[in-house]
Amino acid sequence: MPNKTAITIETTVHAPLEKVWEFWTTPHHIMQWNNASDDWYTPRAENDLKVGGQFLYRMQASSGMTGFDFVGTYDEVEKNSVIAYTMGDGRKAKITFSKIQDNETKIVETFETENANSIELQRSGWQAILDNFKKYTEENNL
Repeated sequence: MPNKTAITIETTVHAPLEKVWEFWTTPHHIMQWNNASDDWYTPRAENDLKVGGQFLYRMQASSGMTGFDFVGTYDEVEKNSVIAYTMGDGRKAKITFSKIQDNETKIVETFETENANSIELQRSGWQAILDNFKKYTEENNL
């Protein structure tokens, strides 16, 4: 089995930590921001946010021609701080949430790459989703 490459992406969201956590973990919010481009969307999100709990985000092309389920099992959950999970294919990911100041939260996300797409494509895709989260969170109130 080839060595797995880990990629780290990050952003700073101009919103309080508690709001960032809620928007990251609540299914109705996830469905609003979980896409890398406008030609994809998330029609369904399920999230059992606890160690051993599972998540499922249905990723669908707007054309309806293709889609897939992004699934995983939580390995670590520390409210307002850390989420770590194992994806359905065995790859690992970890997200940390850090309060910078009252209205600023830093998110750092590290994930293991897969072999089907280039590392740069994966980095840009995951970063685009993170950027979409930032935009959605900053533009919406609880």
